[in-house]
Amino acid sequence: MNFENTLLGSLGIEVVSVDKELVVLTMPVDERTFQPAGFLHGGANVALAETAASIGAAAYVDLEEKSVFGIEINANHVKSKRDGIVTAMATPLHAGKTTMVWEINITDEEGNLICISRCTIGIVPKRKEK
Repeated sequence: MNFENTLLGSLGIEVVSVDKELVVLTMPVDERTFQPAGFLHGGANVALAETAASIGAAAYVDLEEKSVFGIEINANHVKSKRDGIVTAMATPLHAGKTTMVWEINITDEEGNLICISRCTIGIVPKRKEK
């Protein structure tokens, strides 16, 4: 996937693996993802989580026929982080035809839970050209 000129590229998000049952992404904790006090920004966690859920949902659909969009997300930030890398692991809780719900756990290098998130993805048919 090409993340150049996107939020994902700006945040340094990288795809480790993609499967219908597990999506794994990483993101650096550095000046691109800090909040002003020098800790990992909660919004960066949310961007990482929604990206993982969206990529996972895309694995279920024909992207020539349908688009996937995040329609709701929540996140609990349970531990702060100042440097290193965080890893998002997304698993589907519900994989329907029009919506999907994904759980995303973001951990640090030692496996400590940094953030837990749940994201609902909408699956929308693409409009046909007339």
